[in-house]
Amino acid sequence: MKGHFVTLLWSRFGPRALSIMLLLLAVVGGIALGASRQAQHRMGTSAADARTEADEQRQLKLAAADRWSASAAQRQAEQDAKDKAAAAAAQAAAAAQAADAAARGSNAASRSNDRTPSTPTNVGPIPTSCATYSGNRATGCTLMLQWGFTIDQMACLDKMWAKESGWNQLAKNRSSGAYGIPQALPASKMGAYGADYLTNAVPQIKWGLDYIKGRYKTPCGAWNFWQAHNWY
Repeated sequence: MKGHFVTLLWSRFGPRALSIMLLLLAVVGGIALGASRQAQHRMGTSAADARTEADEQRQLKLAAADRWSASAAQRQAEQDAKDKAAAAAAQAAAAAQAADAAARGSNAASRSNDRTPSTPTNVGPIPTSCATYSGNRATGCTLMLQWGFTIDQMACLDKMWAKESGWNQLAKNRSSGAYGIPQALPASKMGAYGADYLTNAVPQIKWGLDYIKGRYKTPCGAWNFWQAHNWY
């Protein structure tokens, strides 16, 4: 009787209970599967985000490296340009110095020896005083006497500097660069006698007289040499 009752209960409620249990298991399984999938999705998303961030960091580093490389190349190029400019300037300065030395050597080398005689030659009338002259010539005559030369030397000085510059304090030789009344080479030599040596006849004449006295003893000694060489 008891077994019959159990059989009767199972026949009525068993299938339903079993269906309900299976349904509950399906629901629970679905929920668990959904949660698992969500978790996997979140993990996949996190991994993708991490990869994306890593890629961005790598790209930033590469871009920074490229910028540094370009900047370094630019700095090197600028330094190379500066070095080349400095080398070119040094070469130009050396060439200018060599040209100046060559020009001085061609003229000054032969001027280093004593030139005689010192007596007037082919100069015409001998002046009796500096009043015979005017302008830069009068200044030159006065300074010549102060330098210890006699008045007869003025005739030679007048002839020679007339040939050299016409007694023009602004005269410049285009080929050699010699300048002023005595045609000093370079002109800066005359700066020892006055800062305005480029425009003032006085420092030019003083330098010229010192040069003549040291190389030729007298203006006529310089003039005699000039007649043979067309320079002194």
